Amino acid sequence: MTALISSLLAAVFYLGGTLYQVRCLRQRQIASPGLLRGIGAMALVAHAVSLYVQLFTGHGLSFGFFHVSSLIAWLVIAVTLVFSLRAPVTSLLLVLFPLALITELLAWLFPGHGAATIPGKSSLLIHVLLSILAYGILTIAAFQATLLAFQDHQLKHRNPVRFNRTFPPLQTMEELLFQFLLCGEVLLTLSLISGFVFLDNMFDQSVAHKTLLSCLAWVVFGILLWGRHFRGWRGSNAIRWTLGGFILLMLAFFGSKLVSEFILPM
Repeated sequence: MTALISSLLAAVFYLGGTLYQVRCLRQRQIASPGLLRGIGAMALVAHAVSLYVQLFTGHGLSFGFFHVSSLIAWLVIAVTLVFSLRAPVTSLLLVLFPLALITELLAWLFPGHGAATIPGKSSLLIHVLLSILAYGILTIAAFQATLLAFQDHQLKHRNPVRFNRTFPPLQTMEELLFQFLLCGEVLLTLSLISGFVFLDNMFDQSVAHKTLLSCLAWVVFGILLWGRHFRGWRGSNAIRWTLGGFILLMLAFFGSKLVSEFILPM
């Protein structure tokens, strides 16, 4: 019952925040960052209660496909709200609120299907949490890159005045993108290191594809950050490399869980 009430309450806040932003967009108004942070904070509290009930079992932490999706959505919004205190990133919530709403309800509707359970005191938990944190930050970077591409297209082909009222300038959006990428790359590095330390064999047949794809994503993001620092890469180059690295990471993170929890058991 607690999970149901908290899930529905979080869904109401996420939906309310989304509708408010859509109304502001249609009326060509700027959504209040303070109001969005308030709605987001209330949604996160309710969402956290729901996650706690779903994740913590008597045998450890349950990391099912939808549980992890919901946890990452919660983390992404939490990080975005914290960043919004010093940077204009509340525009991302127009996409993130609906995403959190969907993942949070799916986690409640489909609890623990084929979920892996990790003991609460296991050292492996450090690797898992670092991986989730890295994926969450790089997810924000992917959304930032997508909005950057859309903003660039709008400025070139449609109505730049209306769009500029909703989102920060291109230069600001680009600077924020690389801040997210740097933070995500550091966390991904720590995640890979912890995996090699705490796992018996990172190239075991069951996790080899995840390790390989994660390493490839790490290389892609590393090349992009190198190119930014030494070659001044920006614009379409930054967008393509960010989305390419994110796709690799998404296949590593969610692809294996999707196969192991939904396809193989059939």
